[in-house]
Amino acid sequence: MRPTSIQHVGLKPRPFPLSNQILRRHHSTKKGFHNAVIANPTSSVQPPLKMSSMARLPTKIVLRSLVLTSLMSSKLFLKPALAILNIVTNSKSAILNPDRNRVLNKLLRWTVYNHFCAGTNRQEVSKTVAEIKKIGYQGVILGYSKEIVVDPNEKLAHDGSGSLNYSDKCYQIVEEWKKGTLETLRMVGAGDYLAVKLTGAGPISIDAMADNRPMPEVLAKAMNEICVATREQGSRLWLDAEQQVLQQGLDNWAIDIMRKHNSSAAPLVYNTIQGYLKGSKANVDRHLTLAAQQGFSVGIKLVRGAYIEHETRPLIHDTKEETDQSYDLIADTMLCRRMPEGVDLPFPNAALFLATHNAASAAKAISKHQELLLSKQPTVLLECGQIQGMADELSCELVENYERALKVSTANDVSVPKAFKCMAWGSVAECMQYLHRRAIENKGAVERTKHMGVALRQELWRRIVG
Repeated sequence: MRPTSIQHVGLKPRPFPLSNQILRRHHSTKKGFHNAVIANPTSSVQPPLKMSSMARLPTKIVLRSLVLTSLMSSKLFLKPALAILNIVTNSKSAILNPDRNRVLNKLLRWTVYNHFCAGTNRQEVSKTVAEIKKIGYQGVILGYSKEIVVDPNEKLAHDGSGSLNYSDKCYQIVEEWKKGTLETLRMVGAGDYLAVKLTGAGPISIDAMADNRPMPEVLAKAMNEICVATREQGSRLWLDAEQQVLQQGLDNWAIDIMRKHNSSAAPLVYNTIQGYLKGSKANVDRHLTLAAQQGFSVGIKLVRGAYIEHETRPLIHDTKEETDQSYDLIADTMLCRRMPEGVDLPFPNAALFLATHNAASAAKAISKHQELLLSKQPTVLLECGQIQGMADELSCELVENYERALKVSTANDVSVPKAFKCMAWGSVAECMQYLHRRAIENKGAVERTKHMGVALRQELWRRIVG
């Protein structure tokens, strides 16, 4: 079948200005907020400040982002805050359960939950999704954050031959996970993404994944139902990454799911590749080779990684620079449609979702994408996204550039990647693990957080004086 990805749809690409805009702003923030926004403090009449891409954000979001980023960029605040969040996340005490303690619930909602999460029920989530799209984002990614906790005493039983038999409760967990995932799907629309976390299906899933066994039949049936419903709705889904003790099994499952459901040129299912792993490029090469050999399309969601605090350290690149190089190499491999060395097969139908808060990586990948389109060379569908509540400056730049391209293009003639926001939903207690991971991500990106704080102060000052 002739590919119907972006290289064959007759686009008329235009130069993409993101790289200079973002990178120039990124390197100019060291002068400080005061000098950046007041050119002549002795003048009685100040020139109007240039409208920034974040002008589209509601003031309440700007204010909340400024408070949180200012606090998260403070090492004095961040360490005790992480310790407290870790205690609340892992405590079994009813007093520290946000769903039972109303005071704690309100405190967490006001500080972090409302900033990073979509809501506790369908009504709240629908409102959040509508607000996100009203800002200008072309789509959302939504996942259900409920963590499954099983009593070890009822988890497994052994039959006479020593084989493992799971309790009825374990099978009930799979059914509840499926229903929750389908409920999440109904909260998004056509073109949006459903984020699927397979460990949420409980011990039947986790044990098979850890042992690198085929997907259990009960889980395979549930996943098939989810994929069919996603396709019928016109949405897409991606499989969230896991820790390395589980990831190899998950990758095998992902390829099996793609083989069955990615039969069209545009992938329905995406797998997550974590660029901070030393084996990430080889993992992408494996996906591409199998897709080319067996005739299915491959969707890659590329992230840097979210489990660094809990991983086997030797599996991760030794320096940030090596991680950046790994991430950029994988993106370039996909965009340039390069097959692994020694594999003499045509590049399969493929798509790349660039999930990054790193402005330099975003600019590099998007510039390469534009370069290929302008020179009429084949490439893949490219989309970008950031987590709700993080990297808003980059996200708004992406939205602004897409809207600029849309004004001079037809609906099917926009070569600039669409911008998405990723978020989780669930009760405050259910989302605590998710919120804890977001806090750890900020811990590993203090410099980026400081830069974001400067940009937010500039935007807030512009609103005050403008």
